[in-house]
Amino acid sequence: MADVRWIYDLTIFLYAASVLFYFNDFLQSNRKANRLAFGLLAVVWALQSVFFVSQMVTKSYFPVVTLFETLFFYSWVLVSLSLAIHYFFRIDLLVFFTNIIGFVVLVMSMFLPVTPMPEVSNILTSELLLTHVTLAMFSYGAFSLSMIFSAVYLFLHRMLKGRKWTPLLRRLPSLGQLESYAYRMNMIGVPMLLLSIVLGIIWGRMVLPPEKFLFDAKVVLSLLVLATYSFWLYQRYRDTLQMNKLAILNLLAFALLLINFFSTNSSTFHSWW
Repeated sequence: MADVRWIYDLTIFLYAASVLFYFNDFLQSNRKANRLAFGLLAVVWALQSVFFVSQMVTKSYFPVVTLFETLFFYSWVLVSLSLAIHYFFRIDLLVFFTNIIGFVVLVMSMFLPVTPMPEVSNILTSELLLTHVTLAMFSYGAFSLSMIFSAVYLFLHRMLKGRKWTPLLRRLPSLGQLESYAYRMNMIGVPMLLLSIVLGIIWGRMVLPPEKFLFDAKVVLSLLVLATYSFWLYQRYRDTLQMNKLAILNLLAFALLLINFFSTNSSTFHSWW
């Protein structure tokens, strides 16, 4: 780890610089700052990828087992999605908001142990479990983008309703586009989370006593998160709620997701993270 620690530290430094340049572009619509921010973000993605691969080689497993590894992978997913948003949608402000979350997640990983705990055995690093965690992280990435689209939707809706016209509004998609993007992200996130939970249940039934697994707080919360997002999709399909209420429900669903993500202390078998 010491040999590649400088990559991790450099990544955080460059990521911070990228977020600052995006913030400058957010305030002043500075195209030069925007180009610098995107260039730094691309370098951050490359460094994260190199660091991730080096960890994979060193540890001989897909490194998404410990909480440090999952947070780092979650940050990498958000950076990857940011690059995709820039390439396909050209919505710079949403790239900025996405990378605020990604940077915070990466900084949080600094305060966690890097080396896997002794309890992490071969059974914990099985392909089934690693696929479960990887799918969960990708679904969290999709839900993160959906949350950002909904938050921007509520902001834009309030500004338009109050007839507050600013240059910032011209840089945002329409209300219909924002709602559609949030819907698409949830359409991606829900099946991935469902698959992740199914794989987690299969793994749990294989290696854990039923009474320890079925009543675990994190299992219950994960099912609640899935139910909440599924209810959101149902309401969106039925078109029974106003779009701004759907956006608020989406924010509440993401808050529940965060509670679930950081509820490892209440779990009887996720505590090895």
